[in-house]
Order: sequence, then C-alpha cells, then structure tokens
Amino acid sequence: MSEEHPFLALSGPNPAGQDAAGAVPDALFDLAVNRAAAAVRGLGRPEALAAWHARTRFARRVALAEIRAALERRPAQGVWHWAGGPGGGWQPGKAAFP
Repeated sequence: MSEEHPFLALSGPNPAGQDAAGAVPDALFDLAVNRAAAAVRGLGRPEALAAWHARTRFARRVALAEIRAALERRPAQGVWHWAGGPGGGWQPGKAAFP
C-alpha cells in the first residue's frame, strides 16, 4: 500500500471501464479534463490518471484515451482550462466551474 498516496492503493483500474459508452455532453467532457489535470498535478504522477479515472464516477463517462489526448495538448506553462467539449481546446485562466 502506498503510504504517500493511499488513494492509489485502493485497487487497480479496470480496463473495461476505460472506454465511454455513448455521447458525452460538452460540459461533462470539460469537467473531466479539468479535474484530471488537477488530479495529475496534485498527485505529481501522470500514471495516477488511470486510477483517478477508475474511481471517479462522472469521469468514467468520458473515454480515458480522450482525457489523455487532451492532457497531452495542455500548454506547459501558465494556468489553463479545457473548454468546448471533445472538439474544444485549452483556454488561458481558470475554469468557471472547478
């Protein structure tokens, strides 16, 4: 068990839950990407993304691969948030809804 991050030690992510089943509203996609970015930043470990995704009910509605793709496009410096759903992009500043 990880003493530093007990959240990650609960159980491994289930690969069956990594794909979304259906259309995802733009606001939910934005929320999932923004929260994933915060989780990765907070834990300081990009490999924690799969565990976060597996344990976050609303995020499981968005395919993990889509979240990863969005995070890979995040600018390295500054404060950014994702807006515009799956076809959106990174916008400067904080998101209106955390």
